[in-house]
Amino acid sequence: MTFEIYIWGASALIIIILFSWVIWLQNKLGKLLVGKSKNLDESLAVVTKEIMELKKFRTSAEETFRNHDTRLKKTISGVETVRFNPFKGDGSGGNQSFATAFLSEEKNGVIISSMYGRERMSIFSKPVKNMASEYELTPEEKEAMTKAKDSLK
Repeated sequence: MTFEIYIWGASALIIIILFSWVIWLQNKLGKLLVGKSKNLDESLAVVTKEIMELKKFRTSAEETFRNHDTRLKKTISGVETVRFNPFKGDGSGGNQSFATAFLSEEKNGVIISSMYGRERMSIFSKPVKNMASEYELTPEEKEAMTKAKDSLK
């Protein structure tokens, strides 16, 4: 009789352990299943579809970033102005004249300069390609271009 009680007790303990294990596995499976499906195959199909959509989005995003990077290199990002007096000795004009350089990361752009005097004002524009211009640059324009190039770093 005592032996039977031990067997029944051991059996009840095993059943309780197995029942607990089944509940634990069911909770784990519930976390594994996504969405409204209660089927593992459907859940895997949903996850696979979402991974494919993410890959397409990543490809699109990378292309967009490359496009933006290319466009940003062509935009003006270095700007510097140098003010000067072109008529140093006679006092006319003061420091109202200037040379301003506008450069992109690719070192292309334009230099706009003005010469201001009491009787007239002149404005010049010189294109810049790869830190050089086909037109002769004044020392002030060269200084503005160098400063604009240094501000790109």
